[in-house]
Amino acid sequence: MASSTHPHAAKRLSRRRFLQWLGQTGAAAFLAGCQARQAAAPITPSQTSPAQPPTVTPIPSSTPTPVPSPTATSIPAGTPLVAIERAANYDPMTIRRQLEGMLDGLGGLSDLVKPGARVGIKTNMTGSPMWDTPDRPLAVEFFVTHPSVVGALGELLRDAGAASLYIMDGIGDESSWEKWGYAEMARPLGAELVNLCKPAPYKDYAQFFVGENPLVYDRFTLHPILGELDVFLSVAKLKPHSTTGVTLSMKNLVGLAPIEKYCLEETDNMRSAFHGSYQFDTRMPRVILDLNRARPIDLAVIDGVITCEGGPGPWQDITQVWPGVLLAGRSPVATDAVSTAVMGYDPEAPSGSTPFLGGDNHLALANEIGLGTHKLADIQVVGPSIEEVRYTFKLAP
Repeated sequence: MASSTHPHAAKRLSRRRFLQWLGQTGAAAFLAGCQARQAAAPITPSQTSPAQPPTVTPIPSSTPTPVPSPTATSIPAGTPLVAIERAANYDPMTIRRQLEGMLDGLGGLSDLVKPGARVGIKTNMTGSPMWDTPDRPLAVEFFVTHPSVVGALGELLRDAGAASLYIMDGIGDESSWEKWGYAEMARPLGAELVNLCKPAPYKDYAQFFVGENPLVYDRFTLHPILGELDVFLSVAKLKPHSTTGVTLSMKNLVGLAPIEKYCLEETDNMRSAFHGSYQFDTRMPRVILDLNRARPIDLAVIDGVITCEGGPGPWQDITQVWPGVLLAGRSPVATDAVSTAVMGYDPEAPSGSTPFLGGDNHLALANEIGLGTHKLADIQVVGPSIEEVRYTFKLAP
């Protein structure tokens, strides 16, 4: 899958269209020169299932030699792989190239995406454009997953054989699709945008069961399309969080739940039923694990190119930072553990210690119930080491 040998690489983006993209404000367009994709099949209920970007701080030019991709004989069978790569900005060609190399290091997509597959990408579109004020950076270069990352993945998934592509999140303000560049990114992909907070085009939501030994919920009321996907990706932003310490691919699934079904009062604009004590929360970390069992993640990707520290969104005192890193893995627990370490924290830290000051360590809990390992010694990193890309984040209060 190396981009230099890709049979369609020369057709991805013309120089003229690329320059047009660079001249646009908001960095919302993605792969403007891509060939138009066949439109994704609209969601049809089945018979069986119920301003100009800120100047980017450059990554040092003395790039260390990447760690070679492990082979079947170099590591024990079953060891989770997590790929790391640098990206100084959201240049769409760079993002695609880096992600393609990362997925190659993980073994490619051929065993995951079969021809004709229906693929869903859960992005992180927390908040709404009401927070977009002139004194703040662009949301997608601050606290929202950048559409260039989602778009690059969409291209690679299409190339791997995906017939239908759905980009989704549970959002309260549908103007987010346009204002944050997702609608423009999705058009050349032929991807459908799905607001998980509305069941349309289905008549109602469906029930998704957690399975044996649920921790909080034995089932969730969710959008039916989630049960009809062949492949499911969680594409999160690299951020700290007041309750869960970090908010990465696993925590990203909180956005699957329709707000109306999980708010304690009609005036709530959040999933307040998921929260426990605001002093020390033992409930939310377990809800996260139940969600991950009800709708398992097949591929986790973390956007840490430009993000924020001090909290997950502008309702807290957050600051823009430039870690310049992307991460990906087939195990969301391992991917989030490595991402936590990249943020300067210990993924094995006891609950009540940094960064898990506001709630139980959900990564440790995931390890305990068999969802995956959070122990760095048991994870193989592909690409630059954790130490080479580490960027210590300011904690959320």
